[in-house]
Amino acid sequence: MRKTLILAALAAFTLPIAPAVLQAGPIETACNRSDRSAANPALCRCIQSIANQTLTRADQRQAARFFRDPQRAQDARMSRSSRDNEFWARYRAFGTAAEARCRS
Repeated sequence: MRKTLILAALAAFTLPIAPAVLQAGPIETACNRSDRSAANPALCRCIQSIANQTLTRADQRQAARFFRDPQRAQDARMSRSSRDNEFWARYRAFGTAAEARCRS
């Protein structure tokens, strides 16, 4: 009985927080985990909000990989495939919008 009450109390305190944690997208997560000195939760949240407006979820997952492996960005930028070129155009537009709106 006591264990059940403790679990219920814990659930009551964590449920209001859980939706905010679940809303973190792939770019916000990668940004927060990065070792970049300018990265902070507010900036990463702002960048994710721009990504939600400008990139598909697949694009966001691809862009999030750039945080771990910057060579992937270079490979996509230099690629001759139309798919990569179309992605890169969307990614550049995202970067421009994020830079303009997420300045600290």
